[in-house]
Amino acid sequence: MAPPSTAAGHGAGGPVEHQSFWVWVLCLTGVDYFSTLGYQPSMAFDATGRLAPLATVLLVLITLFGALPVYCYVAGQSFQGQGSISMLERLMRGWSGKIVVLVLLGFAATDYVITKTLSAADAAEHLIHNPFWHDMPEWAQGQILLTVFLLVLLGGVFLKGFSEVIGLAVTLVAVYLSLNAVVLGIGLTHLAQHPEAISDWWQKVQEGDWLLESSPVNGSGLGSIALVCLLFFPKLALGLSGFETGVAVMPLIRGDATDTREHPAGRIRNARKMLISAAAIMSVYLLASSLVVTTLIPANELQVDGHAAKRALAYIAHGEGTLEISPLFGKVFGTIYDISTVLILWFAGASAMSGLLNLVPRYLPRYGMAPEWASKIKALVVLFTLINILVTIIFNADVDKQGDAYATGVMVLISSACIATVIDRYRKRTGSALSRVAWPYVLISVVFFYVTAMIVYEKTVGIEIASCFIAAVFVSSMISRWLRSTELRLHSFRFVNNESHFLWDALRHLEFPVLVPHRTGADRTLAQKEEQIRLEHHLDPNMPIVFVEATLGDVSEFYHSPIIEVTDEEGRFIIRVTKCASIAHTLASIALELSKSGKPPELHFGWSDENPLAMNLGFVLFGEGNVPWMVRELIIKAEPDPTRQPRVIIG
Repeated sequence: MAPPSTAAGHGAGGPVEHQSFWVWVLCLTGVDYFSTLGYQPSMAFDATGRLAPLATVLLVLITLFGALPVYCYVAGQSFQGQGSISMLERLMRGWSGKIVVLVLLGFAATDYVITKTLSAADAAEHLIHNPFWHDMPEWAQGQILLTVFLLVLLGGVFLKGFSEVIGLAVTLVAVYLSLNAVVLGIGLTHLAQHPEAISDWWQKVQEGDWLLESSPVNGSGLGSIALVCLLFFPKLALGLSGFETGVAVMPLIRGDATDTREHPAGRIRNARKMLISAAAIMSVYLLASSLVVTTLIPANELQVDGHAAKRALAYIAHGEGTLEISPLFGKVFGTIYDISTVLILWFAGASAMSGLLNLVPRYLPRYGMAPEWASKIKALVVLFTLINILVTIIFNADVDKQGDAYATGVMVLISSACIATVIDRYRKRTGSALSRVAWPYVLISVVFFYVTAMIVYEKTVGIEIASCFIAAVFVSSMISRWLRSTELRLHSFRFVNNESHFLWDALRHLEFPVLVPHRTGADRTLAQKEEQIRLEHHLDPNMPIVFVEATLGDVSEFYHSPIIEVTDEEGRFIIRVTKCASIAHTLASIALELSKSGKPPELHFGWSDENPLAMNLGFVLFGEGNVPWMVRELIIKAEPDPTRQPRVIIG
């Protein structure tokens, strides 16, 4: 039965046109997760030599008892597909929270961008080594050119638009896993019939013939083997790459009819089924592929520049080498396998592109840290495609080099999920400080911190490329926030009670109102403030004055919905506004709203002796500073008709 089609949701928690059975959605995340079989077995041998099967056992244990529990918890707390970044955003307020999000966005961009370039490069690797592809023109044999072509083709597909996304993903995953099941099944059967291959491998392992460039441990006993596997395990971290994508596709999972938007229990349950199933399937394939590749393929073919490097399972499927495993393997079966591998690797890039298109519009425009076109899909597709081409050229389309950067992005995101889980569980528990700590998750966090630290220490290229993305995110975000500072940024006004709403409506019809901002906590009383303002601004004693007291909330927010309380105290109207992201934007919004009924009001300010540069910086970062000038700029931009613009007067 063909799976139903689906369309991606719109924005954070946005509406999803169609939702699908969780098994079908499993295939959508599987194009990213399962496609790593195209290069993971080769990279595992390159990193850990003949110890690859044993190191893979450790990888599987950490997958099932580390990453899986963490992301099952994340799925319950971030069911709209926001992932661990959104959890940390909720747990951390103000600029500190925004900075953490921006840093994680840099690592996420590293993860998704390198996913695309790495997958395309490995797809090109499979094409180049296919015997039928050797008949193609010489210009079509270049690794970089083929990789760039696949990336441009991917961008072109996104510009045109995807349809039947899940149906295509199910087909690709079903075919790819089936072909790998055939290759690995025949390989394991061959090992069962020829146990000497395993015996020979195990003997070399016990003798310390691990084929490592350098071993940090002297000796060859079981203890030394276990220690080396523990130390070298971080090199296999790419086998953990599918969890963040698994959470991202949660909005596409069909839940129960009784699900609510606030707590879709059915969707959460089905998402956890999907995560468990994906981890279990991948664990079986990783263990089987590592054992088959390490024991059946000659070591020299797996090493750098060997025919099996970067394409170990394809090497077996083509029946290359002197070992005759099965008459099924050969040029025809190998070509079918190559086509399947190229398609799923290419579609893994599509999954990563979807992640980028979902991630960037969700955060940066809302922070005011991206221009308006950042919410336009086609513009982002062109931008990311150009970035992908640049990264491909920088890395010379080399799969191994990009793997280091990819692993860095993956592990930082998993570590952030661990941190979010530990903090969230601590805050939701009661009792003493020690009893509130979720110690199993703390232990998992320590493991992933170790893995991340080892990757960063040994392969600095990952953190270097991630730092470039982080710097690009920060610089573009700050420039955008500055350029967009004159946007009104108001979502809506909220009122404390019905009485405040009634008095607000009365103010809107007041003739010739004068608005006077009053700093809360000032030394002067309202009576003294009124006396001074009437004297300095030559206001008639009968001219009504409305005082505005604005209190800042989270100044790191870009858009805001201030809360208004209107009172009548001793004949003076006072508008008290709280939860403001910016004083200037709040005052401008109030003046513009009052100008919609009757004549525009006047805003009367006192003179400030503050440094202009310091005031401008304070406005952008802390929501206050240079208020009169900014109010005037906001009003002019929001209301182009001079006759409808509230006047700003500085005494």
